[in-house]
Amino acid sequence: MVTREDAPAGYEGVWRFTAPATDASVPEARHAVRDLLNRQGVPAKDDLLQGLLLIVSELVTNVVRHAALLSPQLAVEVAIGTEWIRVSVEDNHPYRPKALERDYAQTGGRGLLLVREITAEAGGVCDIEHTASGGKVIRVALPLAGPAVTSPRPGPSAL
Repeated sequence: MVTREDAPAGYEGVWRFTAPATDASVPEARHAVRDLLNRQGVPAKDDLLQGLLLIVSELVTNVVRHAALLSPQLAVEVAIGTEWIRVSVEDNHPYRPKALERDYAQTGGRGLLLVREITAEAGGVCDIEHTASGGKVIRVALPLAGPAVTSPRPGPSAL
């Protein structure tokens, strides 16, 4: 028997969409995620949402800049639970990126470092794994409230 306390919140669920690995997909993915979270009424603070949207932009940008040749399509998945939001970006390129060390003299190449820092500041987790098709998926789970995350994929930050 499902009680009111056990019933899923109205905003919970998993959504997935694909997009071409082109520059236009960066703002489109960010807007699609923002609109989904607003439409579902996710109870998240504005700073968390802004951080999540920046993460989406950075991960999609990485696919566009570094994987498009071998992965003309990318996939974005958003999973929302009662305590967390998880966003995943998947491509078919086999290269597994590493977050770079801080180098303030560089003008680029800091996207994954930024993702790692936003995730850590929010108390979230980040991981990367190869897909069955030989590509990769990068997942970031952020808590809706508080510094701890109850993630469907707990573990150390892989980036």
